[in-house]
Amino acid sequence: MITPQLTTDGRMVRLPLTDHAAPLLDELALAYAQDPDTVGRLLAAHAASVTALDYIACSEDAAEYERAMRAAQADASREALLDECPSAPTLDPLLGPNDAVTLGTRLTRQAAHIRNTKNRSSHP
Repeated sequence: MITPQLTTDGRMVRLPLTDHAAPLLDELALAYAQDPDTVGRLLAAHAASVTALDYIACSEDAAEYERAMRAAQADASREALLDECPSAPTLDPLLGPNDAVTLGTRLTRQAAHIRNTKNRSSHP
C-alpha cells in the first residue's frame, strides 16, 4: 500500500514510490551482470529512442505521425528492457476498493492539513 506523507517542509504531499522501483533497478542490474552485451544493447537502443522522442517532441515542424512513431519506438525499447525484469508488472500497485478508498482518504487528509496550515499562516 502506498502511504502518502507530508514533505519535510509540510507544503506538499509525497507518494513514496521508491520502494516499488528498487526491485526493478536491482533486477536490471542483475540482468546486466548476467548478460552485459544484450542488456547493454537494449539500454543503448532505449537511450537512442528516448533521445529521438525528446528531439521530435520539441521540434516545431515535426509531423504528428513522426511523434507517434518515435513514441512507439520508445515504448517498444522500454518494453524490451522490462522483459528482462520479472518484477516489472508489480510496479503499478493494484488497489482493491477498500485500499483505494483508504489511499484517497489519506491523501485528502494530508492535503487538507496543508491547506489549513497555509490559511492560518496567510492571516495576520
